[in-house]
Amino acid sequence: MPEPVVRIKNLNKVFHRDTIPVTALEDINLVVADGEFLCLMGPSGSGKTTLLNIIAGIDQPSSGEVRVLGENVTALSEDRLAAWRNVHVGFVFQTFNLIPVLTAFENVELPLLLTKLSAQERKDHVLTALKLVGLEERVSHYPRQLSGGQEQRVAVARAIVTDPTLVVADEPTGDLDAHSAEEVLDILSRLNRDFKKTIIMVTHDPRAARHATVTRHLEKGQLLPAGVATNT
Repeated sequence: MPEPVVRIKNLNKVFHRDTIPVTALEDINLVVADGEFLCLMGPSGSGKTTLLNIIAGIDQPSSGEVRVLGENVTALSEDRLAAWRNVHVGFVFQTFNLIPVLTAFENVELPLLLTKLSAQERKDHVLTALKLVGLEERVSHYPRQLSGGQEQRVAVARAIVTDPTLVVADEPTGDLDAHSAEEVLDILSRLNRDFKKTIIMVTHDPRAARHATVTRHLEKGQLLPAGVATNT
């Protein structure tokens, strides 16, 4: 059996509002298998985005162990964590986070500028990623010249251009119409099915969740047992 991509033990996350502690996540235990497409669902404030950010190394837990691709991400320095994220994790957010003054090509190339790839190698990677999301003819377009669905597909291309093992997506269809949302979800499904990418997606949309291979629900900071859903 291959090592799980994610293994979380007894994870807790507590924020402080002024002097008042607020528990965001409580005693989370989770294993995400290699090649899994996991959907995390739950009402607003349930902790699903906080959990995703901790898995991706964007946030730190208050206690507990988080191992991603065999690495104890809670033990890494900020510099090592940034380098680790750039190699191993691709990010897709609800807001596309494209830079307006850069073309689709230049936006997708950004993560590669931190690597030792040559200009030609970067170009090959970018064109491959844009072709995979169906935008190879839009390389010179700026975000303002693209539809919302196309912008999100550029964001997906940027997330996968470094060939990461893990793709994390936080409400990736939240700002899209139904047709554009389905296009983006189909791309994520293909990445999982054909390219064996492990994907963790946060969503509140049951239609989006149908694309996942595994669905887990959070409620008030607790991960419900498999097969148990929230009331939302």
